[in-house]
Formats: sequence, structure tokens, C-alpha cells
Amino acid sequence: MDRAPESLRPTALARGGKSIYGAALGVLMLDARFPRIPGDMGNATTWPFPVLLRVVRGASPERVVLDAARGTLDGFVDAARDLVDLGAEGITTNCGFLSLFQHELAERVGVPVATSALMQVPLVQATLPPGRRVGVITISRTTLTDAHLDAAGVPRDTPIAGTENGREFFRVLIMAEKMDLDVRLAAQDILDAGRDLVARHPEVGAIVLECTNMPPYAHALRESLGLPVFDIHSLITWFHAGLRPKDFGPPADRATCLGL
Repeated sequence: MDRAPESLRPTALARGGKSIYGAALGVLMLDARFPRIPGDMGNATTWPFPVLLRVVRGASPERVVLDAARGTLDGFVDAARDLVDLGAEGITTNCGFLSLFQHELAERVGVPVATSALMQVPLVQATLPPGRRVGVITISRTTLTDAHLDAAGVPRDTPIAGTENGREFFRVLIMAEKMDLDVRLAAQDILDAGRDLVARHPEVGAIVLECTNMPPYAHALRESLGLPVFDIHSLITWFHAGLRPKDFGPPADRATCLGL
């Protein structure tokens, strides 16, 4: 007689304790209304797994990026705790500048936290050949300080380029000058920043995109520069893989199938 799957056996128990199940990742969102196209961290279709989203009211892109997120820490902590109470087992944010809060959030929320795509820089650097370096593209080079870099473990002398002088990306996402986003112009701003970075620092062997709104343009940047490009999507895909490792079935069953 065939045995019932373990999950359906009478002795199996379904355990409670959460409000929402099946979404291990909580995302702290800035308070913004600009378009979030597929690939943007705030577009739920970007993720191949369910996520819980929570907007932190008052934490505008301008305040977080241009004013060092001044006065917003408690709001992020409260929102993160709400997400954990709902069922999140790990927390991330949708702004790389929130690396400033990495230590405080991890300490006060009590679950794993990955605040910024910048946290990948040391790992990516370890993969590169001698003489090659990681370069960073950020939405705002002028306000990405040593404190942001230190909090993410990024060397202070890392080559960095920003999009402040572009035509579209910075002024729509940070300055909120309009509600519409010209995606082609935004892409050009990021490509221009990448080309400028490599021209000034030919030793750059890989790129990390600080801004969580940049993943939609990562493929085009990779094609343009011929270099590996890492972003918040690559970081959170890795992060989530630890929260929810792939189930390959019971090891004993695999051993039987292999004749071990």
C-alpha cells in the first residue's frame, strides 16, 4: 500500500504563530509615488517569491538620500517589527542609503537584515582577479558618504559614479519633479554613469548598483560595459535562498534513489 505523504499523515502538525504564511521576506519601502517598473524592488512582480511590503511614512527619497535619513530610524524599526509580527523572517529595504541603519535594524528587530546592495561589494571583490576592483554606481554620489560605505563594509576608496547630473533618473526618483518616468532617458543616465566610471577607473572589473530602482537597467549596463553587474535583486535572491533553502526532498530518499 502506498504511504501517505508525510505532510498528510495524522501525526503531522501545522504550527501557528504568524498572521501571514509563505512570505519570508519583508521589504521596508520609502514613501514615494514614482513609477516602479518590473525589476524595481517596489514592483512585486520583480520577485520569484512572495514578499511583504511596508511603506515607512515620511521617509521620502529626498529625506533618505539627501539628508542621511535624518529622524526616520524609529519609523523603520517600527515598520520592520510589524513585518516580523506578520511573518517575515528577514528584512530588507528599498534604498541602498539605508546601510546607515544596518546595525541598528539588525539589533532592534531580531531577524537577519540586509539593508543595502552595497553589502555585496566585499564579496564581489573577492571574486575578481588581482588588479581588478569593484566599482559602484549610485543615484547620488555627492551624498553617499564614508558613513554609508563603512556601514556596508565598502572600502572608502572604491570607485563610484552617480546619476545626479543625468536628465531623468535622479530628478524623477529623488526630486519628484514629475510622476512620469521616461525609461529610455533613465537607462541612458545609468549607462552614462557606468561609462564614466570605467573611463576614469579602467581597473574596474565588476559593478555594484547601489540604488534599488536600478535593476531594470542592469542587463543593458552589462551589455554596454561587458562587466558583471550586481544589484539589490542579486543580493536579495541570495538572502532569500538562506531564509528558504530549496527543498530537494528527504536526504534518505535521495540516497535510496542513488543506490547508496
